Amino acid sequence: MQFPHRPRRLLTDVPDRRDTLGSYIRRTRSARQVTLRKLAAAVGVTPSYLSDIENDRRVPSEEVLERIARELDLDLDELMALRGKLDDATEEYLKRSPAAVRLFRRIAQQELNEAQLAELERQAANLGRRKKER
Repeated sequence: MQFPHRPRRLLTDVPDRRDTLGSYIRRTRSARQVTLRKLAAAVGVTPSYLSDIENDRRVPSEEVLERIARELDLDLDELMALRGKLDDATEEYLKRSPAAVRLFRRIAQQELNEAQLAELERQAANLGRRKKER
């Protein structure tokens, strides 16, 4: 059950550099005028569990985070970044691919900006398409 009364994108939809995962979810939920109980019910968790997430006492699973993103109309990748953990498939890939880890570390060391990361993402998508064509 998504909350139909909310606008599509608000300024609160963009994480502030000071935001933690919990503070971002709480700030967005409040801006959307959704109660903790209503969001918890829509996501399928208890209000106390959601409160623990919002107060950074618990780190939600990827599945719970996906439901929160869907209900609050937020970008899952932004929430995953604030969560500070990778999804299971990405972690498995990194375990099997030391070159991917080197690339990730190099990106972090170079502190690429958003435009550079977007270009790198486009290049990766092109490489993936070429691989499928073979």
